[in-house]
Amino acid sequence: MTVKDEMHQRLTAAFAPQQIEIVNESHKHAGHSGDDGSGESHFRIVLRSEVLAPMGRVARHRAVHAALGDLNTRVHAIALDLG
Repeated sequence: MTVKDEMHQRLTAAFAPQQIEIVNESHKHAGHSGDDGSGESHFRIVLRSEVLAPMGRVARHRAVHAALGDLNTRVHAIALDLG
């Protein structure tokens, strides 16, 4: 299973999102710091969920990182657009 697939599975289970987009942007960072050569080092996540809606910005970010668990340490960068 790819990292993107794992992210999708975990975030869907945790937040039952109305919208979820996970974009692997690793190719944009080839040769830069944090590029481990795996092709799965940098991601952008757009997530809209009623679960996240009442939370403040920091709480939303913490909740998403908690749901991702060990993926946070396996990936160099995750950009979040949450609501």
